[in-house]
Amino acid sequence: MNLLTQFNAHKTRLKELESSLMDPELLSDTKKLRELNEAYAAERAIVEIGERYEKASTDLEGARSTLVEAEDDEMKELAQEEIDELEKTIPALEQELTFALIPPDPMDKKNIIVEIRAGAGGDEASLFAAELMRMYQLFAEGQGWKMELIGASRNDVGGFKEVSFGIKGSNVFSNLKFESGVHRVQRVPETEKQGRIHTSTITVAVLPEAEEVDVQLDMKDLTIEATTSTGAGGQSVNTTYSAIRIIHIPTGMIVYCQEERSQKQNKERALSIMRARIYDMEREKARKEREDARRGQIGTGSRSEKIRTYNFPQDRITDHRIKKSYHNIAGVLTGELQPLIDDLKGAEMEEKLSEIN
Repeated sequence: MNLLTQFNAHKTRLKELESSLMDPELLSDTKKLRELNEAYAAERAIVEIGERYEKASTDLEGARSTLVEAEDDEMKELAQEEIDELEKTIPALEQELTFALIPPDPMDKKNIIVEIRAGAGGDEASLFAAELMRMYQLFAEGQGWKMELIGASRNDVGGFKEVSFGIKGSNVFSNLKFESGVHRVQRVPETEKQGRIHTSTITVAVLPEAEEVDVQLDMKDLTIEATTSTGAGGQSVNTTYSAIRIIHIPTGMIVYCQEERSQKQNKERALSIMRARIYDMEREKARKEREDARRGQIGTGSRSEKIRTYNFPQDRITDHRIKKSYHNIAGVLTGELQPLIDDLKGAEMEEKLSEIN
């Protein structure tokens, strides 16, 4: 199916959505109204690109006809100039339309739960885990998203052994899904007296938030325990049983949540994390099955995949998936992630395009 044929199918779909949105009964169904508005906006964006491509293609045909039919040298010159300009413009429009026609990841619009764990490197790893959390927090603030702490295990040096938080907003998973994997940091710790560079690792998991319709948890498969919350080093910080620990018996997964004020709130939050983890486990299983036949270029699921190195002495960040390096570590760690995200999105689109072709 060529581009214009696909484009015309989306024009038809856009008209159908316009008709559906005119239905007065839709006003009483806010969920369906929101879904239709989102679908309309997506189709409208594709159609706008397609209209520019279609017009440029039509103009090119017209200019070529003028060049052949015109008897006046000035008209021929003007037609040739238009042809030259359009032949430069159309390939870019064609690529833009091709990418727009690639079906989006249905997960892209979801909110996320992020889990960061310090790996090799002891205190240095825990300190960088805290820096990564701040990086995502500042990036989220810049996007107008809302971030909520879910749970944290701190240590005595001010770092995190592990920390989890949720981010809600527009297309959150689409932008941060590439952060899943092992982040490696190379730098001289403040406590290092001989100036030796240490290498530490931090694991980041970005989980799309799963709704109850996405994952049905059988309560018979869960062990739910109320316990007291703890502080740095594991010491108890209160004597009320407001914290919740949930064990998923079939997989052995454990979720602990203590940041909410009440036991009920912690239970709801812990269940949402458990749903997200099981959902992610199923997605990871499907991803591995797909990659048995073909190894994908862009990793967005495996927690064991080394994705990025932050080399402080050389002020260099290297993303190993796209084999590209960046400078300005300080800027990136204060939320300037967009250039990295844009490059990863571009690589993902190229990969999807190669699969289609």
